[in-house]
Amino acid sequence: MTVTLESPVRIGKPALGALGALALALGTLQAVVEPSLPLLQHDLGIGPAEGSLIFITLLITGAVVAPIAGKLGDRYGGRRVLVVLMTVVSAGGLISSVAPNLPVLLLGQVLQGAMVGALPLSFILVRKHLPPGQTQVAVGVVSGLFTGGSLVGMLIAGPIAEGLSRHWMFAIPTIAIIAATLVVARSMPDDPPAESGPRIDWLGVILLSCTLIALVLGFMAVTGGGLSPLATGAVTVVVAALATGWVAVERRVSSPMVDLRMLASPAMWSSCVVTLLMSLGFGMTVYLVPQLFSVSAEDYGFGADSSDIGLFLLPATIAGIAAGTVAGMASRRFGARAVITAGTIVTAGTLIVLSSLHDATWQLIVARALIGFAVSVSATALLASTATAVAAKDTGIATSLLVVTRVVGVALGAQAGGVILEAGTDPASDLPTEATFTTGFIIAGVIAALSLLVVRVMKKGTQP
Repeated sequence: MTVTLESPVRIGKPALGALGALALALGTLQAVVEPSLPLLQHDLGIGPAEGSLIFITLLITGAVVAPIAGKLGDRYGGRRVLVVLMTVVSAGGLISSVAPNLPVLLLGQVLQGAMVGALPLSFILVRKHLPPGQTQVAVGVVSGLFTGGSLVGMLIAGPIAEGLSRHWMFAIPTIAIIAATLVVARSMPDDPPAESGPRIDWLGVILLSCTLIALVLGFMAVTGGGLSPLATGAVTVVVAALATGWVAVERRVSSPMVDLRMLASPAMWSSCVVTLLMSLGFGMTVYLVPQLFSVSAEDYGFGADSSDIGLFLLPATIAGIAAGTVAGMASRRFGARAVITAGTIVTAGTLIVLSSLHDATWQLIVARALIGFAVSVSATALLASTATAVAAKDTGIATSLLVVTRVVGVALGAQAGGVILEAGTDPASDLPTEATFTTGFIIAGVIAALSLLVVRVMKKGTQP
């Protein structure tokens, strides 16, 4: 039996505002760990290696949950799945807030990682309850506020942890998430399930989850060094086998988790490839710029400490917030394809210029802000165009695949940046040479520029 919503109930400003507030609170909770990691390591008695597990745990959970949440939202309705997911996230935030040791904190982070699924679920709701033009703007606003939450989290984490305790830096955003979820549940119109009948493709869910986990952990293990060629080959075979098994299952089941015909459509596969390439270049930039800031001023760097770097990156975060709204309005007026092309050109061009102009602090600040703005504009335009290009029943899974691609791409790009610096480290000074940073920026620029080749094959009809 299929239930179709012929005349969707339009959502009002309170419901849309609640979605935005929820995105802001989620972004805040996600970002509080990074600036407070030294404090967490001291309080919990852990070292840097153990501390990095916090980020890895959140990443893996997010990558696994996003496509599942998107699929369940398509099947059972975005609002009800969003409320359930936010219940899980809230439980994770409360557990993190009272965590007495690392294992309990990691449990909290596992549950918090489910927040990544909130984005595709939000896109399902705005797609169902708004006309296409307004959908693009709403997607941009929600994405921008999620990014804005990262800024809030970075700014409030330190003062709250130092003025109150580390427990409150998790508790306060969690309370905001609970409040926003209650408002969403009350003000958002119900969206009936898109379809019912065949069971959820749980085997496909498990295989996709295992593939993503193996990909992220395998890449980190390989790039971290220490693996023999045989072990590296084994990791590659495992990832390939899992991916092949997932494709085989999706081709045979009657109701696949991901419709491979949708994935093979030009609008979908090109969006995924562009997102991956842009995210790889961006991830390398995210890693390289702070490292260059921190190099001693006696060498070729600027000798910046953590507080200085946070201030230097503030314009980039603000640019990322603005990009969400700008991308939605620009896509509505000029078309997604034009916006994506412009963002790609700015990103690649800025990285190439940065490879030779990085002698002053302002150059890095401006370049990082331009790159952050351009990448965010492109990513939001891709999400908005994909949300309106696929069938309504596939909105959640399609946008969640783009979200996962971006998360994984940034993580892999950052790891690749670390490998480049490690390979160019001078044994005498134990510092990467300046030429290594130049090489890294050029490689990141070339990777981003490759996106243009894919954008060219996008149909001009990509713009709604």
